Amino acid sequence: MVKPNLRTKSIGTKVSEEEFARLEQAAQKASKTLGEWCREVMLASANGQPEKVNGTGGEAHAVMAEVVALRAILLNVLFKQAKGEPLTAEEMQRLIDRADSDKLKKARERLDQASVSKAS
Repeated sequence: MVKPNLRTKSIGTKVSEEEFARLEQAAQKASKTLGEWCREVMLASANGQPEKVNGTGGEAHAVMAEVVALRAILLNVLFKQAKGEPLTAEEMQRLIDRADSDKLKKARERLDQASVSKAS
């Protein structure tokens, strides 16, 4: 019989009263104890997985990334059309490539901004 991995190490940190309340609230939203929630978030971060935001996982990050990319493409196309300039297939592909290249970073920034705004 294979022995399960025992959790024998611990990690501790100090937080302010306000930070503690925010962490507790996030854990409650996820229906987890504070310790379980912190462990899950830390391991997800260490494993390079998108952090859970407001009780949702990577799905929110993926959807936001696509929305951010689509917005960038749409605004660029509309701006070019408003100036009366034609859009070639090559230019369109460049717009798509550029939007895709940083959509994950921009999505994370937007989700972080929303999280900070909600906490305020």
